[in-house]
Parts: sequence; C-alpha cells; structure tokens
Amino acid sequence: STTSTFVFPELCVFDLDACLWDKEMFEMPALPSKRVTGDLNGRGEGVTGVMSGRNRISLHPGSLLALQNHIDGKYPGMKIALASSANTPFAEQIGRASLKMLEIIPGITVWDVLMKDWDGVDVNQIGRQPPLSANKAKSHFPRLKEATGVKFDKMLFFDDCNWGDNCKMVAVGCKERNTGIGPCTV
Repeated sequence: STTSTFVFPELCVFDLDACLWDKEMFEMPALPSKRVTGDLNGRGEGVTGVMSGRNRISLHPGSLLALQNHIDGKYPGMKIALASSANTPFAEQIGRASLKMLEIIPGITVWDVLMKDWDGVDVNQIGRQPPLSANKAKSHFPRLKEATGVKFDKMLFFDDCNWGDNCKMVAVGCKERNTGIGPCTV
C-alpha cells in the first residue's frame, strides 16, 4: 500500500484587495452597510457580498473554497492570517468591516474564523499606518511572526500586488537565519 503524506504550512497568509476578495478597499466610497445573500458553494445561503455604496465586495470563489476547506479541517495544523497594506485608515476600516460581514458558511464570517484560529487575538496586519508600512517584508511579516510564533519558513503567502512584487520582497526579505528559507509565496 502507498501512503501519501501532505505537509501543510503552519500559517497561510492572505492579502485582501483583489486577492482574498475582488475589490481594492481604497476605491470604496463607504463602510459596507448592506448584505447581499447567495449560495455559499452548496453549503447554504449566506452573506456572499457587502455593499460599499454601489460597489459589491465579494470573496473570490477560490478564497471561499479555501476558507471552507480550512474550517472543515482539511489543512491539519494550519492557521490563517492577513497581511494587507490598505493605504488609508478608512480603507482599513472598510476591509475590517467587510471581514466581519462576509460569510464562509451560514452564520460564520471570515473574521470569526480568523479569531477562532488565534483564540480571539487579532494577529492580522492590515494597513500602512505606523508601525506598519507599504513594505510587508519590513513590517507586516515580522509582526506576524512575533504575534503568531510561526517561523517565516513555515508560512505560505498569497498576494497579487499590481504595483510591485510583494511576494518577492517577502520571500527575499523574511528568511529564517538557520535555514535561509522564507515564506512560500504565490
């Protein structure tokens, strides 16, 4: 018999804008107020979108599936956190409010899962205001490592940055001294 062993990262880190979800928070005109309901991948009806003015903010289908698989225990030992360089305090407020409204399964929001993973402690690094900066390698990831206790070489990072290469900056700038390895980046 053949046995397969899958090794999952200890920490999966998502960027928010145009990565976890489909919008850029700095382009949103208002805090989300209206919930849009729909099908959550056959798991029931829930909040699939939130409205910021006329703009609908929704999780990407792959993000929703990954988060559903996470809460179903399909990635043993892995936790989730966020690293987003939302460029204004208002953009950060919009992002945080959206996380508290968008559901993964009916009644369970993205924020609920983030808080469950870390026993109610907000380890997420969202924004650019000090001590954070636009450079995730210099601010977000060192703070994530400190807050979570997870080494850089045990992290997986998803980011789609259109104006620079956050993945490369993090992979090169956040290496463990003993292994010389940084987060796996996508």
